Amino acid sequence: MRADYPLTIFYDASCPVCALEMDHLRARDAASRLVLVDMSAPDFDAARFGLTLPELDAVIHALRPDGSIVRGMAVLRLAYAATGLAWVLQPSAAAPLRPLFDAGYRLFARHRKPISRALAPFIVALRERRGRRALAGMNACAAGTCRPPQDGDATHEESRS
Repeated sequence: MRADYPLTIFYDASCPVCALEMDHLRARDAASRLVLVDMSAPDFDAARFGLTLPELDAVIHALRPDGSIVRGMAVLRLAYAATGLAWVLQPSAAAPLRPLFDAGYRLFARHRKPISRALAPFIVALRERRGRRALAGMNACAAGTCRPPQDGDATHEESRS
């Protein structure tokens, strides 16, 4: 049986949708099973992994510990499984639906940059909200009431509005 973890995922942090998704996975990766590598970083060298930037830019790629490469929806399925969210993408792996989800992902990947530009204001607002929730959780912890913020919790700033 092939070991899938740690799984090194190559993503484009300059793509707001991609960065948001990787932030979400990073926050959920309690077991440190994912290594997230920003392929848009100036010092990133795709050739080091036997890949090219155009290949990586076309669809999401990941590297398994044995050196094998995974592409597309398979990367997301493995990443979600690593973070305890396998159930979210489970339907995408079912035989009758898999080709549809895989094609849908390829369509998204081909158009991710204009999609990201269109969604950028929403993504910025969502990231700011997540940041405020995280800060509220840290402040609560510093005050001696540690518990992660829950969906629906109002931050101090939100409760004043």
